[in-house]
Amino acid sequence: MFNDKESFKQHFKEQLVSRLGKAVEEATPGDVYKVLGSMVREHAGRPWATTNRMYRETGQKQVYYFSLEFLIGRLLGNNLLNLDLLDMVRTGLAELGWDWEAVEEQETDAGLGNGGLGRLAACFLDSMASLRYAGHGCGIRYKYGLFEQKIIDGHQVELPDNWLQRGNVWEERRADKAVEVHFWGRVEIAEEAGRLVFRTVDQERIRAVPYDVPVIGYSEGSVNTLRLWSAESVTDMSRIGPGGQHGYHQYLDYNRSVESISEFLYPDDSAYEGKLLRLKQQYFLCSAGIQSILRTFAKLGRPYRELPDYVAVHINDTHPTLVIPELMRLLIDELGFGWEEAWDITSRTVSYTNHTLLSEALEQWPVGMVRELLPRVYMIIEEINKRFCAMLLDRYPGDPERIARLAIIEGEQIRMAHLAIAGSYSVNGVAALHTELLKSQVMAPFYQLYPERFNNKTNGITHRRWLLYCNPALSGLIVEAIGTDWMLSPRQLRLLEPLQHDASFQEKLQEIKRHNKLRLADYILDKQGIAVDPDSIFDVQVKRLHGYKRQLLNIMRVMHLYNMIKDDPTAEVVPRTVIFGAKAAPGYYLAKNIIKLIHNVVEAVNSDPDVSKKLRIVFLENYSVSLAERIIPAADLSEQISTAGKEASGTGNMKFMLNGALTIGTLDGANVEMHELLGDDNMFLFGLRAEQVLSYYRDGGYAAREIYERMPDISRVVDQLVQPGPFCAQEQEFIAIYQSLLDHNDEFFVLGDFHSYLAAQAAVDHAYVDLSAWMARAVKNIAHAGHFSSDATIHRYASEIWGISPI
Repeated sequence: MFNDKESFKQHFKEQLVSRLGKAVEEATPGDVYKVLGSMVREHAGRPWATTNRMYRETGQKQVYYFSLEFLIGRLLGNNLLNLDLLDMVRTGLAELGWDWEAVEEQETDAGLGNGGLGRLAACFLDSMASLRYAGHGCGIRYKYGLFEQKIIDGHQVELPDNWLQRGNVWEERRADKAVEVHFWGRVEIAEEAGRLVFRTVDQERIRAVPYDVPVIGYSEGSVNTLRLWSAESVTDMSRIGPGGQHGYHQYLDYNRSVESISEFLYPDDSAYEGKLLRLKQQYFLCSAGIQSILRTFAKLGRPYRELPDYVAVHINDTHPTLVIPELMRLLIDELGFGWEEAWDITSRTVSYTNHTLLSEALEQWPVGMVRELLPRVYMIIEEINKRFCAMLLDRYPGDPERIARLAIIEGEQIRMAHLAIAGSYSVNGVAALHTELLKSQVMAPFYQLYPERFNNKTNGITHRRWLLYCNPALSGLIVEAIGTDWMLSPRQLRLLEPLQHDASFQEKLQEIKRHNKLRLADYILDKQGIAVDPDSIFDVQVKRLHGYKRQLLNIMRVMHLYNMIKDDPTAEVVPRTVIFGAKAAPGYYLAKNIIKLIHNVVEAVNSDPDVSKKLRIVFLENYSVSLAERIIPAADLSEQISTAGKEASGTGNMKFMLNGALTIGTLDGANVEMHELLGDDNMFLFGLRAEQVLSYYRDGGYAAREIYERMPDISRVVDQLVQPGPFCAQEQEFIAIYQSLLDHNDEFFVLGDFHSYLAAQAAVDHAYVDLSAWMARAVKNIAHAGHFSSDATIHRYASEIWGISPI
C-alpha cells in the first residue's frame, strides 16, 4: 500500500471507507490521522515480527532499558521518516486536499515523560533500533501525563493530561503476556530438603498487562519494542487482598487502588499516600518487567546462570532500582538458586545510569514503608545491606564513619543510589564533568571502592528527529552540500566546516532560519496574540523550571534591560524576542512564583511603547516535544545558564546546536564538551566555574546581601520584586523569590553571576550585528553537533557496558 504515491492514495481512500465509512470529502483531520496511523502501524507489523523472530532464533543478547519516563512525543511523522515514506505521504495527502501539518496536529504528545530523562530514553530507543541493536524499552502506560499546563492571570494551573482520550493507534495490547505483581502480605519461612524456603501469603494481587509500541529504526533498521505496563484488577474476587477480602464494596476499593498505579506520572509525594503510590509504581514496573524478561529467556532453553550472557538490564536513574532485589527474589524463591549464585547473576546483569548531582534527587525510601508494602523484597534488601556492610568491615576495619556513608540502609532509610551501585556492574554519568563530580564528590566513597565500575557516557540526541524531521529545509541544504551519509553517520556533519565562510551557503542558511522564525512568529501570534519581529534575536530558554536551571537569572536580566531602556529610550539596543517555555512541579512554590514573575514582566514589557519596539517577551504554555520541534529550528540563541556543577548533562543544548543556534551558558554539564569542540569564539560563556561553586558550598564566603548592597543595578532589580512598580502589582508579591536571594543567600548564585551574564549578553548583541560572522559561527555549531548524536552514545553503551553488537 506504500509502494508508490498512487497506490498509497488509492489504499488510503479505501481505508477511509472500510474503517470509518467515509469518503475523502467527508473526512475530518482526525479521521485522516486515525486511518493513516493505522496504515503505518500495519505496515510496520511485518518487520516488527521479523525482528522479534530474528532475535529469538539467533539467541541474540538483548538490552532492556527500564525507565519511568519515555518522552516519545508524536510518532506519526517520525515513523514515516524512519520508514522513508514521509515525503511520499505528505505529497499524496496534499493531492487529496489535506494539509500535512493539520493532520499531524491531531496526534497528542504521549504523556509518558516529563523532561530530559524521558527524552533521552526516547532518543536511545530510536538509536538502538536504527543501529540494529536488540534493545527494548520498559515503562508504565500512564493514563494521564504529568499535567497540561494552562496560564491563567499569569499563574500556572495544572489540568489533567488525558493523552489517551482519543486512543493510541500505535499500541498493541498483549493480554496473553500479562503477569501478576503482588503487594503487602507476610513472609512464611520453612525448611525443605535442607534449605530455607520463603513464601509470601495474603498478598494483594495486581494484573500487569503490557501494551507494546513498535520502535521503528531508520532506513531498514530493526523494529524494537517499547513495552508499557498497565495495572488492572484480577477478576478472581475471592482473593484480591490480605485475608482474602471479598465483596462488592471491597472490590471497588481494590479496583480504584489498582487503577491508581498506572494512572499518573509522578504522583504528588508530599504526603504519605503519594509516596506510597510512587513506591508501588516503581515496584510494579520492576516486577512486571523482570518477570517478562525471565519468561522470554526461558524460551531459549538455556540455564538461568547464563542470563547475563543473553540479557542486559539497564536502569535509567534510581527509579527502577528495585529490579535488583526483585531479580534476586525470583531467582531464589521461584527458581531455587542459592544467595551467592543469585547475586552473581544479578550483579552481572544490571547496569545503572546516574542522572543527578542534587542530593535531594537521590531517592530514599522509609524502611517501614518498604517492609510493609514489599515484605519479601525488604528482607532481600536487608540481606544485601548486611552482606555489603560485612564486606566493608573487612575492607575498612576501624572506619565506622565510612561504612555508614556507604551503607544501603542507614537512619531508617533505604538509599536507592547505593543499592543501584552495589548491585550493578557498571555505573555511568552522563557528561564528562558530571562523571568527574560523581567520582570526586557525590559518590566518592563508592568510586574509591569500585573504581572499575564508574564510566562516562555523555548524553546524545537523535539527529533524525531533531534535524531531519523537525527542520527539513536545513536537512535539504546539508544534503545539497555534503550528501546523505551524515544521516546514518552524523559525525559526517564535520564536512560542513569548510563552508563556514561560504557566502552562498551562509545566505541559504540565513533564509532557512528566517523562514523557521516566521513560522514560530505566526504560532506565537495565533496562540498568544503577541506580534514578534522575525529579524530580532530569538533568545530561547525552554526546559523544566527549577532553581538550578536559573530561569530567574534570565528574567531578572530582562527586568534590567527594561530599566535600561526606560532610563534612556533613545539608546541603541539590538532587538530581542525572549522566549520561555517551562513547567513547574505542582508542589514547587518558588518555581511557580517565578512563572508568575515572568508573566508580570511579559505584561510590563510588551505593553510599554518605549520598550516593546526593542524587546518582546513570550511564555509559551504547555511546553512539549512537539512544541520544541517548532521552537528549536527558529532559535538564534540557546540559554543554557544552569549553576555550574548542577546540570548533569542537558540535551536541549545539543538540539539547539544541531539547528544552528549559538549557546550562551555556563561551563556546566555537556556545555563543557561543547566548548572543547567549539572554542571560546563560537559560544558565549560566563559565570562561576564548578570548582568555585563547590568551594563556596564547602567553605562558605559567598555573600548575596553584600553583592546586593554593593551593586545598584542589582539592588534595583531585586527591590522591584517586592515594591509596587512595573513588575510587582502588589507589595511583597514575590517575597519568596526575594527571600531566596537575600535571606537564604542565593543558593544558585544568581546575583553572583549576574554581571558576568550581562557581559555575555552584550557580546551576543555585538556579534549579531555582523550577520555573516554570526552565520559562520552557526555553521561551526552544526558541523560539530554530530559529536552529540545518540547513535554515538549508544555505540559506546553497547560496546563498553552491555556487550552487544548490531545484528
